[in-house]
Formats: sequence, structure tokens, C-alpha cells
Amino acid sequence: MQNGYYQVTGAMVAQFNKLDVTTNNLANVNTSGFRRDGVVIGDFERIYQEQRDVLPLDNHTKESSKFLNRTLNRTPRVVQKHIDFTAANTKHTGNPLDLALNGGDLFFAVETQNGVKLTQQSSFVVNSQGEISTKDGYLLLPYNFRDSQNREIKLPENGAISVDKSGRVFSDGKEVAKLFIARVKNLKDIEKEGDNLYNLPNIEENLIAMDEGIFVKQGYRQMSNVNAVKEMVDLIEGSRMIEMYQKVMTSHMDDLNRDAITKLAARA
Repeated sequence: MQNGYYQVTGAMVAQFNKLDVTTNNLANVNTSGFRRDGVVIGDFERIYQEQRDVLPLDNHTKESSKFLNRTLNRTPRVVQKHIDFTAANTKHTGNPLDLALNGGDLFFAVETQNGVKLTQQSSFVVNSQGEISTKDGYLLLPYNFRDSQNREIKLPENGAISVDKSGRVFSDGKEVAKLFIARVKNLKDIEKEGDNLYNLPNIEENLIAMDEGIFVKQGYRQMSNVNAVKEMVDLIEGSRMIEMYQKVMTSHMDDLNRDAITKLAARA
């Protein structure tokens, strides 16, 4: 059994997974509010040991097999995926419904068909009912949406819209609502749902609602935090790693096998 062949195969699969993430980041370099994804590459042995520490089972594997397994278990693999919530740049647009959040850990809440979701997208519109929503039609939720039946922000017709730094919404100088802006207790609990929505388990318990402060920049659009240069470097590096692994696999399957057959045949 050629242990190195299996290790290289696992490493190549890990690089393919990393390339998928990198190419998706590059595809969304201009997507408003997009947050880049990242991966952590480790080895199977660490994951295996973590689970064995939990299980009350002794390892009765023979010593020779332990040596073989230890070699195979060093195979690299993606052990964790994460979202980078580093604050991104903002772009001035002058649109009164472009509302950039002042911090990478702040979120709006929107109503979707699957319940309340979080978002950091910043471009909103007024729908046909006079309600503020995303361009996908999800209603932007007000500060008191958890305690009220009114889960929308409705604007008077033809009023001049303004939003202050705390998220209070005004029409012709009269306050009509306050935006729900929150921080998440643990960002690691967040899962992506599409490019601009986030799912959070027990959402109402894991949010810290922001009241007064500098949270919103009206007339600015939140940009993607993807660094195109870094992602291109990662893309080239990953492609070269895969090319290298292919050469190693060829060496194992062709050169080493040929040498083994030749030597065995000579001894016979």
C-alpha cells in the first residue's frame, strides 16, 4: 500500500475545496455587503483524536496498524469554514436608501419566507406598499419588531427620507420608525444563506440590539470586503499546489510501481 498516494489525494481534494471558496469570493468582489469566506486546512488525526477523547473507548489497535494509521491520518483536509466579518469600505452614492453599517459586526434584520434573517447589505428600496425592503423584496424590520405586530417600516407617500446615525427614520422631518440594528453575541454561530443573508440559531436570544450610537451612514453603500489581489494570489497558489500533487500522484502510480515490478521480477 502506497500511503503517500492517499495523503496526496486527500491534499488535492482539500485544495479543490479551497479553490471553490476562493473563486466564489472573486465572483462577489463587487457584490454589495458580501463577506468573504475562508477555510482552515488541518489533518484527520486531530479530528479523530478530539472524538476519541469524548468516547469512553480504549484503542486496541495493534502497534503495527497504529503506525500505518498514523501515516494515513496525516492527510490534509478542510476542517473548518468561516466568514470574515472584517469591516469593508463604503461608497458614497447620495441615495437616501443606501444605508451602510458602521462596523463589520453590525447587522440589519429582514423578514423572509423562512423567518427573520440578518443582512449587511445596504441598498434598500420602497416597495409598492410604501415599505422599505431589500431589492429581493425582504422587508427591513423596525427596532421593536419583536414586541409588535407591525413588522414593517412604512413611509408616507412623497416624503423626503432621512436616516440619522442611530437608525431613526424620518419623513419630512417627522420620525416614522427606527431601524433594528444589532450585534451578534458570537459571530461563529452565523451561517450564510445565499450571498447577502445570514441565518442565526435562536436569533432573538443571540442578538444585542443597538439603541443610541453611530451605526448608520446614509447615502453610502457597503462594499464587499473581498481583496481581489489576495484572492488571485490564493487562486494561483492553489492551482500550483494541485499541479504539484498531480506530479506526485503520477510518480507514485507510474515510477514507483514500475521500479517495484522491475526489482521484484529481477529477484524472482
